[in-house]
Amino acid sequence: MTRRIQIVAVAGALVVVLAGVGTFAFAQGPGGFRGRGPMAGPRAGLPLEALNLTDAQREQVRQLMQQHREQTRPLVDRLRAAHEAQRQAVEAIPADEARIRAATGERAAVEAELAVHRARLQADVYALLTPEQQQRAQQFRAEREARLKLRRNRR
Repeated sequence: MTRRIQIVAVAGALVVVLAGVGTFAFAQGPGGFRGRGPMAGPRAGLPLEALNLTDAQREQVRQLMQQHREQTRPLVDRLRAAHEAQRQAVEAIPADEARIRAATGERAAVEAELAVHRARLQADVYALLTPEQQQRAQQFRAEREARLKLRRNRR
């Protein structure tokens, strides 16, 4: 009888864990969790959910995000191609330093262009915020930086 209780307890714990993972995945939204990459991170690098945006601000942010996606889509495609070219150059035998450097330079140039686009989007969204919201956004950024610094120091 105790064996059955153990099996039921383990199965129940597994259900709880899986439900928690599912809830986390669902909470990330339709795009899912975004790690590193050209489109990584929350909207425009700002904690918009915590800033209590008005409906008008939300709509403006939505429009800016749509414009940003349309403008960066070709850059993201170029980045994928540059990444593939770099991978092929690195894996080529015999090694061709000039080809590797050229492919890496192209990838870096596209990444720089994407970084500029992200910064513009962030600045445009930031300009939509009230002074109080801007202050809260700065506070969130400072807290995020402190957490990152703490993580780096732990390593």
